[in-house]
Amino acid sequence: MVALSSLLWRVPLAILLAWLIWRFLGAMLRSVSAGGGARESIEPEDVADLEVFFVCSECGTEYQVTKVGEVQVTRHCGEPMRVERRPSTP
Repeated sequence: MVALSSLLWRVPLAILLAWLIWRFLGAMLRSVSAGGGARESIEPEDVADLEVFFVCSECGTEYQVTKVGEVQVTRHCGEPMRVERRPSTP
C-alpha cells in the first residue's frame, strides 16, 4: 500500500513538471524566433533613380531595386546577393 500512495502523488507531480518545462521551452522558442521584438512598419520608398542592383555572385542574376521597404538582402543560389550601386546613365 505504501507504493500505491507514493505513486498517487508522484504521477501528478511529474505531469505538472512536464507541463511547466513544456511551457518554459515554448516561451523560449517563441522569444528567439520573434527576432527581437516588434518591428516598425516602414513605408516603401521609391529608389528607381538611384540605380541599385542585387547581384548573385554564383550565377550573375541581377535584380534592380525600385522600392525599398525593410532592408533585407535577398538570396539567390542559396547565398546572399551583393548590393551594387551603378552610376546612372544619361
